[in-house]
Amino acid sequence: MTLPYAEVIGDPIAQSKSPLLHTFWLEKLGIQAEYRRAHVLTDGLGDYFAARRADPDWRGCNVTMPHKLAVLDHAADPGGVRDSIGAANTIFRMEDGQLGCTNTDAAGFLSPVLERGIDLRDRPVVVVGAGGAARAVLFALARSGAGPVTLLNRSVDRAAELLAHFGLNGRAVPLDHPLPQVALIANASTLGMAGAPPLNIDLAEQDDNCLVYDIVYSPLETGLLHAARERGLATIDGLDMLIGQAAVAFEMFFGAEPPREHDAELRALLTA
Repeated sequence: MTLPYAEVIGDPIAQSKSPLLHTFWLEKLGIQAEYRRAHVLTDGLGDYFAARRADPDWRGCNVTMPHKLAVLDHAADPGGVRDSIGAANTIFRMEDGQLGCTNTDAAGFLSPVLERGIDLRDRPVVVVGAGGAARAVLFALARSGAGPVTLLNRSVDRAAELLAHFGLNGRAVPLDHPLPQVALIANASTLGMAGAPPLNIDLAEQDDNCLVYDIVYSPLETGLLHAARERGLATIDGLDMLIGQAAVAFEMFFGAEPPREHDAELRALLTA
């Protein structure tokens, strides 16, 4: 007997903690299903979705770097993700059997900020990156009324286009530009990830109330978060966003709400 399954796709993919996370929830709920990793190259996306579309046991997939923009060409867009966030992180089967795309990163990013009672409306923010994950972060910041936003990226022109796309007040600057004092610094790039170059940001001039948020979770203790904690600043690590966005996807894949009352146990598992 074959089991229904979902998976996470990306390149690279070995670092993904999504299988641990979803399997934990499946076991807690007693659901007979699986969650896997799939190493998919950019030029293999078409073949991947053709094969999975024909597999009745496949419930969908989470999408990680570098495919969050490219997958938009392989699924229907019932929620208008292409025109809003411009990137997708979840592919799912719709009621008619066709594939749809959505993005749960924006809610996953903002949730731990709101849980801490932090109101970003009219508060200055720094964001690093201009890829698929950064688009979700900027979308969330625009919805929360944050600004001005200083967007750091290798390509300043690309960063400026994103600020304009989301209607955010702010400016685009290169990665080595000195930072203004802000309420939030969010790394939405791959910098600091295992195997990627480090993210070097000077936090010395930040106010003591600055919150530092790194969506990278491999390693969990990034250089940015270590520097923030040394500086005595509050931090949010990548697991908070990972768990938040995964919870929405889990219900879409398996038709059940994940048991979030076990989050402390789940974090211990993910950091073991």
